[in-house]
Amino acid sequence: MKNHEIDFMHLGGRIQELLYDYVAVQSITNTPAERGVEEFFQKYIRGIEYFSQNPEYWGLYPVENDGLGRNVCWAMVQGEGERTVVLVHHYDVVDIEDYKTLKPFAYTPDQLCAELKKHMDMLPEDAEQDLKSGNFLFCRGGCDMKGGGAIQYALLEAYSRLPEFRGNVIVIGVPDEENLSAGMRGAARLLAELQEKYGLRYVMMINSEPHQRKDFSRGVFSEGTVGKMMPFVYVRGYLSHAGKVFEGLNPVSVLSEIVARTEVNMEFSDTVGREAAPPPTWLYLKDSKDRYDVSMPLNAQGCFSVLTLKQTPADLMDKVKKVCEESFAAVISRLNASYQEFCRRTGQPQSVLPWKARAVTFGELYQEACVDGGQAFLDAFEAEKVRVKKDMEAGRAYMIEANFRLVDCIYDYVEDVSPRVVYGLMPPYYPNVSNCYFSPIDSEAQHMSEKLNEYTKSVYGQEYDKEYFYTGICDLSYINIDDPDAQRKSISESMPLFGWYYDIPFEEIQKISMAGINIGPWGKDFHKLTERVFLEDLYDRTPHILDHAITLLLG
Repeated sequence: MKNHEIDFMHLGGRIQELLYDYVAVQSITNTPAERGVEEFFQKYIRGIEYFSQNPEYWGLYPVENDGLGRNVCWAMVQGEGERTVVLVHHYDVVDIEDYKTLKPFAYTPDQLCAELKKHMDMLPEDAEQDLKSGNFLFCRGGCDMKGGGAIQYALLEAYSRLPEFRGNVIVIGVPDEENLSAGMRGAARLLAELQEKYGLRYVMMINSEPHQRKDFSRGVFSEGTVGKMMPFVYVRGYLSHAGKVFEGLNPVSVLSEIVARTEVNMEFSDTVGREAAPPPTWLYLKDSKDRYDVSMPLNAQGCFSVLTLKQTPADLMDKVKKVCEESFAAVISRLNASYQEFCRRTGQPQSVLPWKARAVTFGELYQEACVDGGQAFLDAFEAEKVRVKKDMEAGRAYMIEANFRLVDCIYDYVEDVSPRVVYGLMPPYYPNVSNCYFSPIDSEAQHMSEKLNEYTKSVYGQEYDKEYFYTGICDLSYINIDDPDAQRKSISESMPLFGWYYDIPFEEIQKISMAGINIGPWGKDFHKLTERVFLEDLYDRTPHILDHAITLLLG
């Protein structure tokens, strides 16, 4: 297999044809519309002679226990030998609410371009310049990330026509990346099955997410991806009338202190070399009251997002515990100081409030309920899980709400109702993954970024920088894993929804473990009205780079 065997002049036109059909499918994430891609995929595959003659080399692989019935779309060109490269992309897209009056054109690039030119005054200066230049394609999903998917499918089609092919190439299109990566978690199971059935040896997975540039003249290859965890905090207070504030404990005060000590706190941010994860931010915050009365809320809860480069779930939980305990202690100290002053002013005897700082994991609270409530608790908790799952599938409840409903259920069977903080994790969990951690890496996959940079310099006169972590969060998180037993134990003890609503196939990921890299076109403004992808990368440069990488990897 050599690069010159592919007609790249024809390939660019084929990529455009596939992309326009692909983006026309309005596959908004976590909706039934995602399944519309399956029809597009089957029509595309059935039009290729190789797959008509070899129907066992492609299919729709069901995502396990998926309420929307979604599937992973996969196809393989099988050649000589066991060496295998996997190309992956996600086919779900975010919604188009910000398109407003331009919604009818969001999925038709040429029409959207014409309409945007009528509304230049509403565009940011950078987007206006790119629109005028004609060098970018604007539409929902063209950049993030059906452009990368169209490139992968066009290359697979080209490989299927080669008379001799060394090695194997699999292309996988997955749903749900923008939500919980159910598709990629399902794909790990698929790859494990294909590995066993066909005797494959996975050399590298190549994702084709768009990359962003700080410098127009320099592209980026990412040899891994940041991880993501979402700690939750549930603060149980003690009710009292607002006129009797020292008789109760307001959970909002404790949660507010926790928020203040964690929001964009760089102590939660990993650093590897000159790369650092962005600090955490809170995504949800709410007390338990749904109507006005003059009493304090009984509890308050929230969750925040933490991006990681090397932290494990156990590492993060230790940090969360420390900040919860310190925050609670600080609030109690302030309360006591205020109470002393109140007593002084009113002539009452000095005394200390009864509150103690306590922080427990979800697992610890659950075990306490098992002891206090026994079988009655276990039965009630299982029944609540069934109700919660039905409500989520019917759209009556969402994941965050469901998580806290389970914590509330536990509290019904805990005898100790004194104030405390309960902390844990919510889905999704994206492990941090990088080639700098992965061993043993295949010799042909080593220093891939440097090899490709030499190629782009010689062919295009352009350099590409290497980063160890793609910071946009992506499906590469599920390509290899270190110590799956420890990871499963840590997650299961911290996450109320784990194992019955949300799961990670740690064992299958270990079986398929391989190196990874992101090679995608240059794009801008992901998830925005002005989402766009650079045409030269889309139709010419990225296909060449991908093909060169595959050539190197398959030897």
